[in-house]
Amino acid sequence: MAAKRNILWIMCDQLRFDYLSCYGHPHLQTPHIDALAARGVRFSRAYVQSPICGPSRMSFYTGRYMRSHGANWNNYPLRVDEPTLGDALKPLGVRCVLVGKTHMRADAEGMARLGIDPASPLGVHVAQCGFEPYERDDGLHPDPLPRPRYDAYLREHGFAAANPWEHWANSAEAPDGSLRNGWLMANVDQPARVPEEHSETTYMTRRAMAFIDEAASDARPWCLHLSYIKPHWPYIAPAPYHAMYSATDVLPAVRTEEERAHPHPVYGAFMQTRASRAFSREEVRQRVIPAYMGLIKQIDDQIGTLARFLAERDLSESTMVVFTSDHGDYLGDHWLGDKDLFHDCSARIPLIVADPSADADATRGSVCDALVEAIDLVPSFVSWFGGTPQPNVIEGRSLLPLLRGESPPAWRSCVFSEYDYAMMPVRRALGTPIDGSRLFMVFDGRWKYIHATGFRPMLYDLHDDPAELRDRGADPACAEERARLKEALLEWALRDHNRITMPDARIAAYGEAAQLRSGILIGYWDEDELLRARADFGLG
Repeated sequence: MAAKRNILWIMCDQLRFDYLSCYGHPHLQTPHIDALAARGVRFSRAYVQSPICGPSRMSFYTGRYMRSHGANWNNYPLRVDEPTLGDALKPLGVRCVLVGKTHMRADAEGMARLGIDPASPLGVHVAQCGFEPYERDDGLHPDPLPRPRYDAYLREHGFAAANPWEHWANSAEAPDGSLRNGWLMANVDQPARVPEEHSETTYMTRRAMAFIDEAASDARPWCLHLSYIKPHWPYIAPAPYHAMYSATDVLPAVRTEEERAHPHPVYGAFMQTRASRAFSREEVRQRVIPAYMGLIKQIDDQIGTLARFLAERDLSESTMVVFTSDHGDYLGDHWLGDKDLFHDCSARIPLIVADPSADADATRGSVCDALVEAIDLVPSFVSWFGGTPQPNVIEGRSLLPLLRGESPPAWRSCVFSEYDYAMMPVRRALGTPIDGSRLFMVFDGRWKYIHATGFRPMLYDLHDDPAELRDRGADPACAEERARLKEALLEWALRDHNRITMPDARIAAYGEAAQLRSGILIGYWDEDELLRARADFGLG
């Protein structure tokens, strides 16, 4: 392998784990992503730390749970002093670069309090979640300025409009030339107005390749986060991807009338959101899901382009490639739309890691069933570049031993996820307080327990009920499982997670000898006792 190692970290937005052929989808063929899985390890039980874009990504980018970093919802600022992947890689001489979306909002008040100029190198670093923003684009382009670079690109290529992202890349065109808004699900069976070669997904791929070419003359290794905006809303695809799938390719919704008849109060409130009511209609599913599949197919083709690009530049054998998603999409399953809750179609994600090193040869093309969390990527990347993850800061665990066929000692027995629904209309419908609108999930590989503050818990047995159709949260026969998992959740919640300024090694080295060295003489009776203690510790 070349001495210079790199990481290409690809993330999709709102991609379900089971909408890839290597994860079992019967109609949507994704050969390039499948080829990546054949070169590496496909993780079958990977879970996000929150099923919402912003907090999920902040956990990905910090290696810390939501209860630790505090960015509980989209556009909640990440604290100015919250450590990130960029902070962990910088001492190792690694460039941490972004092309695409982070959904990160800067802590402007914290920066002002500390006198940090947002335009300074430090200001950019903390405002961009530790990334070097080669091309920051969160995808949802509101009308106010500043506009992202992609808008200028579209105008340069003749796609003029006040908001070309919406008017060209995410709208269709009626026969009379008027716009059909791509946000409206009735329109997503039409092609986006922009040609495929100028669409967001293709554009971001080219920008990633441009960075890689520019970095060829730089001796520093890089970790490039290529963060695609699709298949997130608006569900509208450019031709020919808009017409590759039809209603005959739509899988039946995973749901029962019993779920809707007697839901948990919080679950029932989420069924009443606008997106959930829409996706409960079969006509909506049959219109939207083919477009969603087309957007995924386009991403798969771009993964093929990237693979060829890396091979042509002799980078395949020195670049770890990671493919994942920030959360899933209900698409009408369980009478829900969008994401929000913890069924597997929302909280479970695809995760494929292709480690090119010889140490990983034994696991190529394998499937790993270990319980994995999104926060595991940060320590994995630090380890890949030769660093040592600091456990008092990074709460995830490195995946490198699993990639190399090893059995790590005391691997986790549970995964955790959180959801703060204070910003949702569900809070008002339920009448819950802002600080009590919280959900917590713990999953041990079979039982999925959901603590709902102020309400009874939810519980699913994925062994007997893999589709998660029967809530056992009030079943007396499951009382022992509920108590066991609640205790696991309590132990996790009480674990120290804010001691980021004091490393474990410094604590381990502290003791009576250190006190003696510092002249702190608590509890000694006289000089003789002090001399004996100094001799015992070899202090003379």
